[in-house]
Amino acid sequence: MALTDRDKAILDFERMWWADPDAKARAIREHFEVSPARYHELLGEILSDPEAFQLDPLVARRLRRQRERRRPEFVEARPANDWPHR
Repeated sequence: MALTDRDKAILDFERMWWADPDAKARAIREHFEVSPARYHELLGEILSDPEAFQLDPLVARRLRRQRERRRPEFVEARPANDWPHR
């Protein structure tokens, strides 16, 4: 899968973004016209593409490390028996 121009723009955005999350969410909506949730879905897809690492290995590795660090928080956030029963 080849990266699109938008995919490349997302990687560029991540390379230069160092502000607070609220400002980043606004910038995502303004620049890419998607919700922050959709943006992060797209970013996850981009990071799965080997071409992302060829295009910008430093940003791709940093983002992948961040994702791996956060993953246990999501998995371990709530034990299975804590979910409400229907």
